[in-house]
Amino acid sequence: MTPPKEAALFVSCLVDAFFPGVAEATAQLLEWAGVRVIVPAGQTCCGQPPYNAGFWAEARPIARHFLDVFADAPVIVTPTGSCAAMVRAEYAHLFADEPQLLAQAQAIAAKTYALSEFLVDVLGVVDVGAEWHGRAVWHDACHLSRTLGVKEQPRTLLANVRGLELVEMEGEPWCCGFGGAFAVKQSAISGAMLNEKIRRIEAAGVTAVISSDTGCLLHLAGGLQRQGKAIELIHLAQLLAH
Repeated sequence: MTPPKEAALFVSCLVDAFFPGVAEATAQLLEWAGVRVIVPAGQTCCGQPPYNAGFWAEARPIARHFLDVFADAPVIVTPTGSCAAMVRAEYAHLFADEPQLLAQAQAIAAKTYALSEFLVDVLGVVDVGAEWHGRAVWHDACHLSRTLGVKEQPRTLLANVRGLELVEMEGEPWCCGFGGAFAVKQSAISGAMLNEKIRRIEAAGVTAVISSDTGCLLHLAGGLQRQGKAIELIHLAQLLAH
């Protein structure tokens, strides 16, 4: 695949509402890599919140709008792994009984990427010249790592950040317990998962946690704040844009 010269940025809801700097950092990284960034003005949500809560009928018009807005994009890049997973893996289920929309969804899915996989797998970029001093862990967000299989790409990029000591947490990758509506509907289970995640973070002896899913970052931030833990939470895009 010839590296694209232009990409559409899908900002995602939580980035737009709570982490606008993540969108800016993503655009900065893409432009540094020689990719012209376009931001479709009509973009809204990918439909993931109602879809994950079981409201497929409500998710479909939102997803159809996404298909329309990004129909002409050469490629689509998002800093949020769960949104990339929604488009890539779940639209096919959402439109399984609508052949025309399914074909559109499959075409969109084929050109949608999470930031780290786009940089590493499509552009061949492994070093963005970033510098950040500290000891940190990478949090494998579930949708990014389990649904899309994106595990090594962010680690490859972080391995080339000057001054960063990247360490791994004990055991197999552990969910933070967010899961969107899951954290509300199953709050006790979600809280127990969060506490175990925080225990593993502390055991690693780090001062920061890096991830690419803003839902995870918000959930972890709440847990750490309630426990009085002074551990920084950083989105991958913002750390790489240093």
